[in-house]
Amino acid sequence: MRPQPSAEPHHDGSPLYVSTQTPALGERVRVRVRVPRQFGCVSAVYARSNPDREPRFNAAHLLGTVDGTQWVDGAQWWEAEVLVENPVHGYRFLLTRVDGSHAWLNASGVHSIETLDSEDFKLVTFAPPPEWARSTVMYQVFPDRFGRSARADGREAPAWGIPAGWSDGVDREQPGRSHQFYGGDLDGVVDHLDHLARLGITLIYLTPVFPGASNHRYDASSFSEVDPLLGGDDALVRLVGAAHANGLRVIGDLTSNHSGDRHDWFRAAHRAPAAPEGAFYYWLDEEHDGYASWLGERSLPKFNWASAELRRRFIEGPDSVVAHWLEPPFSLDGWRIDVANMTGRMLGDDLNAEVRQTIRRTMIEVNPDTILLGESTNDAASDFQGDAWHGAMTYANFTRPVWGWLSKPNSPSSFFGLPYGTIPQYTGVQFVEAHRRFTAGFPWRTRLATMNALDTHDTPRFRTHALDGAVPVAFGLSVTLPGIPVVFAGDEFGLTGDDGEHSRTPMPWASAGEPAVAETIDLYAALIHLRTGHPALNGGSMRWLHVDDDVLVFVRETGDESVLVLAARAPGAVSLPAGTLAGVDAAMRLLGDAELVGATDGIRLTAPGPSFTAWALPGVLVPVG
Repeated sequence: MRPQPSAEPHHDGSPLYVSTQTPALGERVRVRVRVPRQFGCVSAVYARSNPDREPRFNAAHLLGTVDGTQWVDGAQWWEAEVLVENPVHGYRFLLTRVDGSHAWLNASGVHSIETLDSEDFKLVTFAPPPEWARSTVMYQVFPDRFGRSARADGREAPAWGIPAGWSDGVDREQPGRSHQFYGGDLDGVVDHLDHLARLGITLIYLTPVFPGASNHRYDASSFSEVDPLLGGDDALVRLVGAAHANGLRVIGDLTSNHSGDRHDWFRAAHRAPAAPEGAFYYWLDEEHDGYASWLGERSLPKFNWASAELRRRFIEGPDSVVAHWLEPPFSLDGWRIDVANMTGRMLGDDLNAEVRQTIRRTMIEVNPDTILLGESTNDAASDFQGDAWHGAMTYANFTRPVWGWLSKPNSPSSFFGLPYGTIPQYTGVQFVEAHRRFTAGFPWRTRLATMNALDTHDTPRFRTHALDGAVPVAFGLSVTLPGIPVVFAGDEFGLTGDDGEHSRTPMPWASAGEPAVAETIDLYAALIHLRTGHPALNGGSMRWLHVDDDVLVFVRETGDESVLVLAARAPGAVSLPAGTLAGVDAAMRLLGDAELVGATDGIRLTAPGPSFTAWALPGVLVPVG
């Protein structure tokens, strides 16, 4: 049986283990590894790098001793120096025990055989994300369904729209799925900023605000104006200004993979081979009649990023779409890029890196204190090495594993596009295995900016199939694991939905005072304030301590504080060896109902049932010398 993770050596990219979060090419960086007593005595540690694809080993030295021993709070600390020789500089550790056996430590864990370069820890020299990214809590707004201001009453429904009253149910069949129109607008978001402030939200993510011919607006007919149905440009200025005044940031949503078939660029090019915009799309014939589109959907023609003119208009320089909305008076704080994984990719073409790097370069020129998030629904690691995207909107590393662990057995669901029919059932061990597998390829700072979403506008609502008592556990994991917690508007009201469109329910504002709804809102607020109130949860190291089928235990650590977390889907008891954590006697319960007892022979944790519990502990003492 594999030992519990508390007995394994540990390293991550946090300040406890890496001497700088913003290394430069040619800089020497100190990297540390924590070796617990349970692992056994270690006689040598090497940091193995792979600069220019040629392995290099740097010997580590044992850091200072306490009371004449080599153990500090039950562990040895070793430190090596690594010379950063590539923009993405990978490294791992080779540990030699006193009995002559060896172990490798990389981002996916401890291994008895040599490991893959793709799972190395990584030092990244590209321009870093904004400092605020690591302490962000995101709230996703689908504008048509969030809030309807008094100004909306004077607007007629669009020709494509099927008008609906705010309390009407969501139409699950076409054409209603795409064309049902509730008339929410951006001033409606302003009207409810007090709700977001109460929750503790720090970042609003708006799905597209550009005009289209659908309620989701991912089929943009223009990138040069805000949809008048949402209040137009002035409404976006009012929203961002009010959000900033209340300490919130706002990011927009761009479709870099495609436009709508009503877009001026497409209309100028369709059946017009000589038009300058003809190079903007992929045509299937010389007449420019047939064209490539997103998953064959003809209303979403696919961009051809080989076009220099498309880049100039859309993503490159101060006159581009990307720049325009980041500049005053709009002053968006960044972009989420739709279908980022498909952008620039078509048959033999792969221009994805050029496109994402151009977008980020333009953003830095306008305002470097902005964030760039990319949608990549599966294994995102290869595109997310820090050269542009700061974090991923992905489902593989958090969303699907959480659903697998905390959903009711035999729940019917498409499971985010995978053709299972029912949601796979995971044990806690499988949850951690999946989470580790899909985060191992990310640099640490990419992990910190990757979205921990329980659900989004493209998925069923988590609560729909959740085990009884699982919502606090699931959202508790969202706010305490490395990454950006995400609330899809309505989750805090206890909304359910069987698929993405069915989940786009108008916000039931009138129900906020009902006891069950108020209790859920209070739960979300408490968990969000846990996240924002504790620095250890905003960039601190992440160390798994115990994993079994029903109970997970981990700790987030800094030099100033630690937060111990227990997440359980059923009753359970956990014993941790003495020395696993320091300062247990000073532990202070932050929330939850599990029990913690420290003794000379170890630590005992007991969960009475489904539980999410967190305790504050003292910070970690790292020896020097």
